[in-house]
Amino acid sequence: MAIRVYDTKSRSKREFETLEDGKVKMYVCGITPYSPSHLGHARCYIAFDVVHRWLEASGFEVDYVQNFTDIDDQIIEISESEEVTFEVVANRNIEEYFEVMDRMNVLRADSYPRVTETIPEIIVMVESLIEKGHAYLADDGVYFEIDSAPEKYGLLTGQTLEMVREGAGGRVSETGSGKKNHRDFALWKFARKDEPSWTSPWGEGRPGWHIECSAMSLKHFGEQFDIHGGGHDLRFPHHEAEIFQSECSTGCEPVVGFWMHNGFVNVDGEKMSKSLGNFWNVSDLFERHAPLALRYALLSVPYRNPIDLTPEFLEDAADHYERLVGAYSRSLTSGDSGTDMTGVSELFRDAMDDDFNTRSAIIEVQKVVSLGTSKGVASWLEEHAGNILGLLPSREEVIAAQEEAHTARVGISEKVEVLLSQRDEARGAHDWGRADQIRDELASMGVIVEDGSDGPTWRLG
Repeated sequence: MAIRVYDTKSRSKREFETLEDGKVKMYVCGITPYSPSHLGHARCYIAFDVVHRWLEASGFEVDYVQNFTDIDDQIIEISESEEVTFEVVANRNIEEYFEVMDRMNVLRADSYPRVTETIPEIIVMVESLIEKGHAYLADDGVYFEIDSAPEKYGLLTGQTLEMVREGAGGRVSETGSGKKNHRDFALWKFARKDEPSWTSPWGEGRPGWHIECSAMSLKHFGEQFDIHGGGHDLRFPHHEAEIFQSECSTGCEPVVGFWMHNGFVNVDGEKMSKSLGNFWNVSDLFERHAPLALRYALLSVPYRNPIDLTPEFLEDAADHYERLVGAYSRSLTSGDSGTDMTGVSELFRDAMDDDFNTRSAIIEVQKVVSLGTSKGVASWLEEHAGNILGLLPSREEVIAAQEEAHTARVGISEKVEVLLSQRDEARGAHDWGRADQIRDELASMGVIVEDGSDGPTWRLG
């Protein structure tokens, strides 16, 4: 079965074809590093990390580019309030981004271009748009004129600007005194007093929001590439603006073969928002949830669907993640090698080929976890749950954890056995108070007791 990918522009799943046989050019809009990375970032970059992994597992050579918008109004505002340069603000949040994404097992992209490193290319693109009659000089900058290419409007949203303005986010109305039409958007903004700026043919200033990605994708991939990804909220205005800019500048269309967008993150039924007080930074979540358990939760819903993160949902994902790691760990030391994985492997591949359906793929992982331990289970989980879904620690980490757990178990085993014997005696005498005391003492040692027909067994939690 060929890979089928949902394309936002055509509003349909299409068989995945690339411009160059066996090679994929993939560009995903990166963060604006004015603050620490949040849960919406985690959803996006974990989703496209799996796309990256599955395409490579399917035999494609992937060139993955993800940008950083390292100059922006919010970055400037924070730098001014802290009395530091904009580079300080951007760099510390880029560093934090890599830290949290590394912990969630997000593979690095091949390139991370920055806006401030692409100023010459941006200027050249703006000059091209002016020369071709798609942009004009105003009192406060250079603007793209929407009416110069009306046939390109609404290609991703299928709606008019008036229909979507309200839900398009705070960057839609880059208003200026010289705009011909409220729909036009800034390509180059003249600098205000004392803010960072670069020299251009039109005056000191800096790029508008949308032009940066057009210039960076053109610089890295040329006039056309295979996949452009980002969050659902970027369809308008950002990605539609990119279509205007790139196609009008180069005269080549379509600029992108497949537009892919991941769904929103909701928290307890409401869209994640600072104003609602449910805005979670990833690093804060790590205090309550293991990074890979959080990744497990985010992959439990297909990437295009909205995901509602409730405490119960996260706890359930954590339980499944612990069972997965436990099954993998036990299988590494199993002497049994015989488990036929053909059927479950086919179902896993079918799921991933169907627009990277991680929910269905995880169901197959859960089936394998329930099979018991064997060398075959360990190898299958390592490849599918580990290499493709990114849900497992490395083999070395798991073995190190086993050795640490064994040492810890040996160190307390004599005391635990004594306490279990005392607990058994207390229960036999119906001394439930004493039995509860012993249970609490064992729990304080990190011991989990499981009672079975053959008597109690214990493990370290």
